[in-house]
Order: sequence, then structure tokens, then C-alpha cells
Amino acid sequence: MGILKHLIGAAALCALPALAQAQCGGSFSSFKAGLKSEAVARGIPAGTADAFLAPVRQDNAVLRADRAQGVFQRPFIDFSRRLISQGRIDSGRSNGRRFDAIFDQVESRYGVDRNVLLAFWAFETDYGAFQGDFNTANALATLAHDCRRPDLFRPQVFAAMELFARGNFDPNRTTGAWAGEIGMVQMLPQDIITNGIDGDGDGAVNLKTSAPDALMSGGKMLQHFGWRAGQPWIQEVTVPAGMDWSLSGLGTKMSAQDWQARGVRPRSGSLSNLPASLILPQGHKGPAFLAYPNFDVYFEWNQSFTYVLTAAYFATRLNGAPVYNAGNPDAGLGPDNMKRLQTKLQARGHNVGKIDGILGAGTRAAVQSEQKRLGLAADAWPTRALLDRL
Repeated sequence: MGILKHLIGAAALCALPALAQAQCGGSFSSFKAGLKSEAVARGIPAGTADAFLAPVRQDNAVLRADRAQGVFQRPFIDFSRRLISQGRIDSGRSNGRRFDAIFDQVESRYGVDRNVLLAFWAFETDYGAFQGDFNTANALATLAHDCRRPDLFRPQVFAAMELFARGNFDPNRTTGAWAGEIGMVQMLPQDIITNGIDGDGDGAVNLKTSAPDALMSGGKMLQHFGWRAGQPWIQEVTVPAGMDWSLSGLGTKMSAQDWQARGVRPRSGSLSNLPASLILPQGHKGPAFLAYPNFDVYFEWNQSFTYVLTAAYFATRLNGAPVYNAGNPDAGLGPDNMKRLQTKLQARGHNVGKIDGILGAGTRAAVQSEQKRLGLAADAWPTRALLDRL
């Protein structure tokens, strides 16, 4: 999907001088010289750093991709219908059968349901069919040089150097997504170092050509992020018309008993006796889900709420869940009006992050707060009525 996986590396940077933490921008050649100096300070041989950095170039196509993620402005129903096709469902089930023994190992060792991993595999690379064609070393260095998120990408450059020193990375030929992820399930270099597994027993970890390696590594990474074996992630539910919508959202967690007392019912099966949040991705007139603790782990893989919910839902579909009830949600806001709304929310003191037209967690929380203040249904779904009231 070409969106950032998770924030890592901050702890490692804290041990380095403040200058190293802040080093970004300026001429690219000076930036590369700074990378070499820090690499040597980290214990990487100077010759290794030189050999890695020699071919590295700035890639403006990476910056354009980073700033053009309009797909994440789409609401959940539209986004999920675009990503989930019958072909992807059929391919997922076929791959589940094909790699049944590997998925058995993933479930046994790491406690990760195969359908969760199949959904990520589908969305990240269409089961390995397209893994990205950006030069990975160039992508990582370009994004580390760019001063928007150097704390994320600078450590990844050094992780790629470490893989290079091991013979597992070629700065000339290794390719992947624009944000530096590599392989069938799109892992950043530091994740490969931490969680890479030789799943096919050939003595190497190759996430680009070996599905067993990629799947075992993905399972280990999810366990590393905190996945709880044997527990669900989301479940579609029905909600009563008159409930307190301000209880919805990831900020509120209640037991299944408490949700049932408020009229929330599973669309199929029974609710799990775990803390859960009520998610209404398009307001109280649209789809409704309970999100269990494992759902939080999804945000360690990807930061986009819409992507995360779609991936979690797709995993339930692969597991036999029916198509969700889309309901009849109120019309949302287009990108321009969403930016207007974010500007108004920011002016009222809410932290919505970047004014980008994307309905992320910060904007949802701000919307819900203002809906409650104005006496509207506080379901965190922004509408024209809310924009006009503000």
C-alpha cells in the first residue's frame, strides 16, 4: 500500500548526539557524508558505509509518492469495496490451502490467525505479484533526507547497511515500495533484522521470492507487535437506534457484557469476553464493528485507520464472515471540505495533525468532541451539517 508501517528507531536515536537526531535537509552529498559519519559511530566499518552509499541517489518520485496518498481520503465503504474483490478472496483461500503447512507453523509458533496474514499479503503485494519497483536504498535515503520524518527513516538506512554487510541487501538492485518496505509482506529493514525468519529452510531469509520466509516473518512481526494468540480482532455488530454515540471510537473500551446491556449485538456468533471498542467508520447509520485488543496491533503495521479496518475486516471475510451491512450513512465530506473542517477544528484548539483531508484518529476525536458540544449525534463521522455549524 506504500504507507508507513510504524514508528521505530526513536529509542536507538536517543543514545546518539542531538545533531545526529536532527540531521536532515541541506545538500544531498553533505547528507550522505553525515550518514557515513554516523554509521562509523554506530560501529559499521567505513568501507561498508562507503560501498553502500556510493550508488545512493535522491529520488524525487519517492517524494511525490509520499505526498500523493489520496486513496486514504476515501471513506471505509468505498475503500473496502475497491480493495476486496471476489478474486482476492478466492486467491486468499487458494493460497491458504497451498501454504497450509506454513500457516500451521505460523499459528503454532506465533499465534497469528492465517486469515490475518493472508489479508496483509493481499493488500500489500497482491500475494506477492507486485512488490514495488523503487530502489530501496534511494527511497530510504531520500525520506531520511526529507525533514518530515527523519526519525523514522534515518535508522532504516543504517539497518539496510547492516543487511548489506550480511550480504542480504544490494543498494544497486534491491527494490520495493516507495517507503522502503521490501518483499511479499512489505517489511522495513529493521523489521527484517528483528523478525526475519527462514521459513523454507534454505539457510537464508528472502522475503521477495520465498512465500514461506515472508509469511513466517510476517507472523513473527505481528507477535512482536503484541498479537494475542486465539483472540479475535474485529466483529461486525448491530447497534440500537437510540444509544449514546459518544461511547463509540477507539478511546472507549467496555466489556461485552456492557455493550450487550446497551443493545449491541453480534451479527453472527457471540461476543468475546474481552475489552472492546465500538467502531462506526461512517457514523451511526453505517457499518458497525467491535474492535478487540488485537485490533490495536494493526496500527503497528499501518497508521491509516481506513486501511487497518479494511484489512481487519477482510481477514474476517476470508474466515467466512458475511459481507458487512453498509446501512445508509449520511454523505461525508470531500477532500477540500475535509480540509476546511480540519482547519476549523484546529482553530478551536483540537490537534488534528496535518491538514490533509484524511479522516484520521485525531480528526475523528475532534469531530466527536464538537458533535457532542453542539448536540449532534457524536459518532465521529463528519458531515456537511457539522461543517456548517462550525
